[in-house]
Amino acid sequence: MNRRVRSMPLLSGAAFSILLFSQSLCVRAQLTPHDYAGLDSSEYLGEVEVLATLAEPPIFTEGPAASPDGRLFFTNVPASRIHVWDPASRTLSIAISESGETNGLCFDRKGRLLCCEGGAGRVTRRDLARNQIEVLAEKWNGFPLAAPNDICVDHADRIWFSSRPGTEDPAQGNVNAVYCIQPDGTLTQPLAWPAVQMPNGVAISPDGKKLIVIEAHPDADRNRDIRTWDIAPDGSLSNPKTLITFYPGRSGDGMAVDAAGNLYVAAGLHATRKTSETLDTRPGIHVISPQGRLLAFRETPEDTITNCCFGGPDGRILYVTCGTRLLQIPTMIPGAVLPHSSRE
Repeated sequence: MNRRVRSMPLLSGAAFSILLFSQSLCVRAQLTPHDYAGLDSSEYLGEVEVLATLAEPPIFTEGPAASPDGRLFFTNVPASRIHVWDPASRTLSIAISESGETNGLCFDRKGRLLCCEGGAGRVTRRDLARNQIEVLAEKWNGFPLAAPNDICVDHADRIWFSSRPGTEDPAQGNVNAVYCIQPDGTLTQPLAWPAVQMPNGVAISPDGKKLIVIEAHPDADRNRDIRTWDIAPDGSLSNPKTLITFYPGRSGDGMAVDAAGNLYVAAGLHATRKTSETLDTRPGIHVISPQGRLLAFRETPEDTITNCCFGGPDGRILYVTCGTRLLQIPTMIPGAVLPHSSRE
């Protein structure tokens, strides 16, 4: 299907310098080992439970997404599989055996599964009941997309996704970026290198007014933080702010948002991994307030923790992908939902 593509203006050097300066002024907090002391995490999180463990390599779990019928879908990226956990029967099965190395997943308002097919370099929409698949995005500026990574839907049914790693030269290919697919299928690129360096997890605030992006660059002196932008009615972005920085530790990967606007961020490492990332960020789920303060933490059992989402009948289960395992953590606050979604 042909889809209209609209270019977004690039920032001039001066404008980009101003943008970086304004973002540096807006850093709210830097996470340090001291911040973990004295937390009453039970106000937000229950205990960690292991639901399932994948045994057949290669294994790298990602992309948890709760379906309208209560099942939990998640990906094993290198095996190019999408698994499904049924909480009613407590059984694990394979939903899709060839996923194009899908990473991030989410369900739209109509219950269709949106997939970041990193290996195939495209974003697709699957109607699981009808076994139909539609390609939503696969090229920008004449080049194939760098691997789509994480994905979310806003209150206006716009689809946002991160794409990386790309080139730093837009004349040679697509750069690291955050894209937006409008409801009419138009693809835009509201954020691109160098305004974002290594975008990873993406989410929308409960009121639908802010885009939230995790920056997760493993190299020294690069961004490892969470940033927000105001979303205009036409989907353009403004007023960038940095909420919290994880540097020099490992940044967040994926995240979920609760009904109060707190972020549940999968971040940290048990052991270093041949990057400049330190162990200052502890491995697990970090609950971060809208003001950038660490509120709660639960350690997870192995590397590498990647992503999380809310699910369960009342939205108070946090599903977590972590190394070879699928975990769940009860939460005191339910997850945020799209207007008119299945839990409303």
